[in-house]
Amino acid sequence: MSERNRLRSFLSIVYLNGILPMRSQPLYLVNTIASPLAFLFFVYVASHGALLAFGITGGLILTILTTGTGIQSDLVHYKQDLKFQDVVVASPVEAPVYVAGMAFSEFVYAVPGLALFIALSLVRIPGAPASGMHYTLEGSLTLFGTLVLVWAFASALGFTIATYFQDIRETFVFSPLLSLILTTVPPVYYPIQYIPADLRWAAYLSPTTYAADLVHRALCTVASSAGPSCYEAPSWSATALDWGVLVGLTAILFFLAATKARWREP
Repeated sequence: MSERNRLRSFLSIVYLNGILPMRSQPLYLVNTIASPLAFLFFVYVASHGALLAFGITGGLILTILTTGTGIQSDLVHYKQDLKFQDVVVASPVEAPVYVAGMAFSEFVYAVPGLALFIALSLVRIPGAPASGMHYTLEGSLTLFGTLVLVWAFASALGFTIATYFQDIRETFVFSPLLSLILTTVPPVYYPIQYIPADLRWAAYLSPTTYAADLVHRALCTVASSAGPSCYEAPSWSATALDWGVLVGLTAILFFLAATKARWREP
């Protein structure tokens, strides 16, 4: 299969599963950002605006993580209901091209939500000490790289799990559960300092803790009035650890997706 045909196949899948559904039913976008916005609202109200930066951090991560793990539903639907995966297996389209197209089509759903939360971080909101931010180049690159890694490991995890499901209803349990466990229990919407010191080790078992650390630093790289809701200057070792965990986990999940996923029925 030529590179040109690979690109055409990839873009066709992105259009079929991402752009076309959004054009035909815009409410898909509302569904994507409803939960992140609801959490942001409650964090803002409960903290009187003091934890706005954490609410935006959580919104960004929950949005991108949900679209990543959401690949489960689409893959199982195409595989079990439409038998579309059987057609792909029998066609010249290679498995990596199909999976990459499906994953990127999910990313398309996240773009409007991500843009909304970034816009909220730029707006000065009365009573919120960390509002009205503007990003440095370093902060922008950190934000972009972190979100890409979260999307990548969530997509790899969602794809691997989906290949073991036989009914789309199974994904209705696991996909939302994964997103909530990885974004509401760990310190994503709140500072890790709120966890008792002797229990903080448990927070670092979640990869989203490291992602939230990086995203929050990116949001607070330059703030007009950072106040108590922004971190102090991070140490080099802490930043390196955050990146190392995210990159390492993404590599492991991609390896598992390549070796353990059931591309063909046994």
